[in-house]
Amino acid sequence: MPTITDSPVTTTHLKNGLTIVCQPMPWLRTAAYTMWLPGGLVSEVPLGEWGSLDGSIASDNSSATKSYDAETDPHAGLASLTCEMVQRGAGPYSSRDLVSVEDNLGIDASVSASTSVVTFSGNMPAESISDAMGILAELVRRPHLPGDQVDDAKMMLYQERMASLDEPTSRLMKHLRLAQFGNPAGRSGSVNPVSLETLSIDSVREFYQSNYHCGGGLLAIAGQIDPQAITQQVEQLFGDWRSGDPIPLEKTYPTEGNHHLHADSSQTHIGFAFDSIPYGHEDYFVMRAGIGILSDGMSSRLFDRVREQRGLCYSVWASTTSFRGFGGVMGYAGTTPARAQETLDVTLHEIRHLADDLTTDELDRWKTRIESNLIMEQESAGSRAGSLASDQFQIGRVMSTEELESAIEAITLDQVRDYWHAHSPEHFRIVTVGPEPLQTT
Repeated sequence: MPTITDSPVTTTHLKNGLTIVCQPMPWLRTAAYTMWLPGGLVSEVPLGEWGSLDGSIASDNSSATKSYDAETDPHAGLASLTCEMVQRGAGPYSSRDLVSVEDNLGIDASVSASTSVVTFSGNMPAESISDAMGILAELVRRPHLPGDQVDDAKMMLYQERMASLDEPTSRLMKHLRLAQFGNPAGRSGSVNPVSLETLSIDSVREFYQSNYHCGGGLLAIAGQIDPQAITQQVEQLFGDWRSGDPIPLEKTYPTEGNHHLHADSSQTHIGFAFDSIPYGHEDYFVMRAGIGILSDGMSSRLFDRVREQRGLCYSVWASTTSFRGFGGVMGYAGTTPARAQETLDVTLHEIRHLADDLTTDELDRWKTRIESNLIMEQESAGSRAGSLASDQFQIGRVMSTEELESAIEAITLDQVRDYWHAHSPEHFRIVTVGPEPLQTT
């Protein structure tokens, strides 16, 4: 694997809790930022109201949890609604002004809420990065949150909900995520009929005031930038903003067993999930190599042995999900009802028996794919800014490309085999959408 050289990363910690991470990429003509603030889905949930789908025993076996119903949660969608409202005017800008000024500067911006954070991101020509920081400061610090537009914002979330309900794969994966990680880690961010009625502009303003702050926040900037100048500007823009305590995501309450969502359909959608280790664990990349051999690319085992050789399904994959302190693997297969049970059986067999016949060629192909991804990341300021933010948030530092490359290159076939023998998943959480439920052994 050829060596990929990084430019230096600078990390600055402000007194109010904001961490600034910068990496110049002088060979690019673009720049990008990713800002993470503690206004994610976990912040929707009042403490003490976490739970599983069926009230099962907590993951640490210490206590029972109450049953959680995503369709009656009065807080569901609050983080997403706040995201939408924050964009409807800020500081000197109206909602239309924000769109116009970003378009004039060539800024492609987005806002979204995930489990632990709310993410503000932007990609742009390098000469626009200073202006982009000023707009970002207005957006997150001085949003208008206009009360006369909250119903319009709720209608957008309602339309997203209805589109999701009409798409069986989306419906499946939302239910699978909740079954695997419980509430709050498995929350989807969607509204429900109850929350559409209960959420108000007062809810949004209270959520914003409680969760949009620098405590535990971070801002990653990459591309053709001057790290010293941009860091100084960010300190001026955000250094006097309020701090706070982000809500930690420390527990997960999964739901064991199989779940079936009935649908009169000519297709059966299968979701499967099992526990795993998080990014930052000493064995993470060894585990990730095993999942890569299973499901990275068209030469991977699931694609080749389940789809191509047997013709059991039209789509099959598995991928890792990582939080601070815990992780999981989630996967999907789409097929016909007549072949659904065999598809599930063969897929789980391939996962359980991965270590039986591993080959060096499989591991080498996976390493080559990772190398390709690292090279492509060096051509994208947006991808690199996202990686900087993810590393800093998950492990408290940025892993250099050289360090990551070395860690990947050092993985041996024996390590993958030994890890999988010691941690072969035996307990799967299964969710199906289709005419008939399936069985697991």
